Formats: sequence, structure tokens, C-alpha cells
Amino acid sequence: MPYRTMGWIHANLVRLWREHAGQGTVEYVGLMLLLATLLTGVVAAAGGLKGGGIAQEVVKTLKSAISDVAKAK
Repeated sequence: MPYRTMGWIHANLVRLWREHAGQGTVEYVGLMLLLATLLTGVVAAAGGLKGGGIAQEVVKTLKSAISDVAKAK
């Protein structure tokens, strides 16, 4: 009887060790933390959000990309 119990415990521990459930969630959270850190660094390097420099640059880049697509047709 003890051998059967030890075998059952061993089999379940091995199964749990090899199982990858939740791995995608961990990777997704890691990616979000990386992006948050990157954006925090960009905002800090730009001197904060007071002047709106980042927002203006993003709008300018988007307008340029849209006009380039319109010209390509």
C-alpha cells in the first residue's frame, strides 16, 4: 500500500512539474511590464507630459504615415 501511494504522489508531482498551464499569461504580463517600463523611460526622458511634446510628435508621425498611404494610391 505505501508503494502505491508513493507512486501516485510521484506521478502527480511529475505531471504538475511538466504542465505549462498559465505560461501564456505569465509571458503576457511580462510583456506588459516591459512596455510600461519603456514608456516610463520615454516620458522621463522627454521631461514629463506638461509640454505635450510626445503627443504632438505621435500625431505628426501618424499624419505623415496616413498621407504617405494616401499618396501611394
